[in-house]
Amino acid sequence: MGQLLKRMTRGVALLPVVAFTGALAYAQEADLEARLAALEESVNGSASAYVDNSYLFLIGGLIVMFMAAGFMCLEVGLVRSKNAAMQSMKNVVLYAVSGLMFWFVGYNMAYPSDTIAGLVGIPSFIWSGGDLEAMSDAGYAPASDWYFQMVFVATAASIVSGTVAERVKLWPFLIFTAVLTSFIYPIVVSWEWGGGYLDSEWAFSDFAGSTLVHSTGGWAALVGALIIGPRTGKYFGKQVNPMPGSNIPLAGLGTFILWFGWFGFNGASQLAAGTVTDINSVAQIFANTNMGAVGGTLFAMITTAVLYKGKVDATMVFNGALGGLVSITAEPLAPSMGASVLIGGVGGVLAVLTVPVLDKFKIDDVVGAIPVHLVCGIWGTIIVAASYGNNIMPNEAGDPSYVGQLVGVVLTGVFVSIASLIVWMALKVTIGVRASEEEEMAGMDVSEVGLEAYPDFTNA
Repeated sequence: MGQLLKRMTRGVALLPVVAFTGALAYAQEADLEARLAALEESVNGSASAYVDNSYLFLIGGLIVMFMAAGFMCLEVGLVRSKNAAMQSMKNVVLYAVSGLMFWFVGYNMAYPSDTIAGLVGIPSFIWSGGDLEAMSDAGYAPASDWYFQMVFVATAASIVSGTVAERVKLWPFLIFTAVLTSFIYPIVVSWEWGGGYLDSEWAFSDFAGSTLVHSTGGWAALVGALIIGPRTGKYFGKQVNPMPGSNIPLAGLGTFILWFGWFGFNGASQLAAGTVTDINSVAQIFANTNMGAVGGTLFAMITTAVLYKGKVDATMVFNGALGGLVSITAEPLAPSMGASVLIGGVGGVLAVLTVPVLDKFKIDDVVGAIPVHLVCGIWGTIIVAASYGNNIMPNEAGDPSYVGQLVGVVLTGVFVSIASLIVWMALKVTIGVRASEEEEMAGMDVSEVGLEAYPDFTNA
């Protein structure tokens, strides 16, 4: 009994100590949580967000680079076998030319520190990444942004490649590509992404480049097709002579690769992934981008079935998917998923309906790049205003408007068309841009490459 009493007395005496120790532990835990929260906030605002943002650019850029392979597969599949080696090589070389010219002058033209009336950047040659030991004020590694922007300019050049295939000579095409990627495209980009005239004066909005990338390439391709002319034998009076591609499955593979690449194209254009809001936005952009392609594919399939009495043209379906992707590119975040399907669906229909219009005017577009990238690029850019209240005119809130979007489309079209016309005509009257009829009939593989893509098969 005495021992029990002693133990109870000792326990009562220790209660204040236990209570104090528990309170101290609780206080330390609360303090630790506060410190961790402060540390997390600090890290999110600096190194962690910096790394996340940079990774978004780098991974997005890698995915967009894969689009170059998609363009190559699509184009090689849609040209005749006697031109497949030439088309393959063009796509590889134009990517290299784009990278060189964008490093040499293009990036500094697209994102200039000084401009002339907000329209033309003061040329500053040779881009440099800066100090590798310090975080840039932009919030991401400078070279990650350069790389991401460079793969975009290569996309614009690939659009031209497909349209003028099977009759353009290699060296004139590469010279045009150099001018397009070093001056024409960067100047257009500077008007919006570089904070220039369209951005500051018209609240023009083009999230990932329906106009800045795709329509720019489309206008350049249209002018090239007009200057170079159609392939020999394509048109006889009002009759159109179909020239089927050599490898439809390869074109289908190219479509899937481009579809995949578009997630980097649009998703990484969020330009940040260091916060919950940003990464949620990237995820929503992925979802909407996919649904834009879904709409384009299905609407194009239905349209061809109606137009061609139940027959579904595979190439039209491929271009419908791409038309849907181009259409949703100008604003892949704000629309609902249902709206994304409709936006892409209209693009798919436009891609199908534009083809006979081009044939009526004897404009020979081998792969359908003009309907997909130019026409759908215009549609996607204009419809951006529908996601921001359907404003007709520019407004105090700075939201996109139909007039502001139209101004951007028209200004881009006029500038790119005139600049491309000057370059194509200069090439035509100097070194020439088109292969001779004999070279064209033999195939560009023989005349320009000296190596046939399919030597064991008869050219067709």
